[in-house]
Amino acid sequence: MTEPISTLTPSDIRAAGLADWRRILTGLSARFLTSDFEAGLAFVNGIGAAAQEANHHPDVVLKYGEVRVLLVSHDAGGVTARDLDLARRIS
Repeated sequence: MTEPISTLTPSDIRAAGLADWRRILTGLSARFLTSDFEAGLAFVNGIGAAAQEANHHPDVVLKYGEVRVLLVSHDAGGVTARDLDLARRIS
């Protein structure tokens, strides 16, 4: 039987010092500004590579001049250490 994954408290998340990220009701959210669509696409490709490597997949929205990312561990029902690790890599 698999051990349940523990979620982090708001204090745990603040203590992680992730300046780009904000805790929202369901997870961690960040908005990254890019110079244009091509730069945003390259950034999203980098996020995809990091996500595949971590086997943890964020929701990503690509728009001209910005990329929005949402991290949440759906299997745990909140933010876990996996989300903090991937947030650090993305930042």
